Amino acid sequence: MGRTIYKVLTSEQWTAAEAGAPVRAPVDIADGYVHFSTSAQLRETLARHFKGQEGCVLAAFDAEDFGLDLKWEKSRGGDLFPHVYGAVHAGQARSLWLLEMGPEGAPIPPDEVERSREGAEAPAPVKPQPKPGGEAS
Repeated sequence: MGRTIYKVLTSEQWTAAEAGAPVRAPVDIADGYVHFSTSAQLRETLARHFKGQEGCVLAAFDAEDFGLDLKWEKSRGGDLFPHVYGAVHAGQARSLWLLEMGPEGAPIPPDEVERSREGAEAPAPVKPQPKPGGEAS
């Protein structure tokens, strides 16, 4: 298994996904891609976008499952966030949690997700390799 990325949905959105609809929220439809967070980005995502929202579901996905449809793009504070430009299906989820509300009124990530720093950083850019007898292109 590769790097883990996370998607937060309402319970209604997850129920629809389990029934065969794509995994997506209204913001994903509007933006044309599916927003994900790394474990390091998750707490702020929950506080900013899900405050007061009870019954949220957190789904973990293996980033490698999305191949070239996964792009790491600058967003909040210049941080690189995982975005999937393609279909995401409930059956691809590796783990699932029903989130509890924290004292600040926003859902909180499970302890095992917060302790995990796998996926905390976007992959390092690939550096061009020098051509034999020449410079890198």
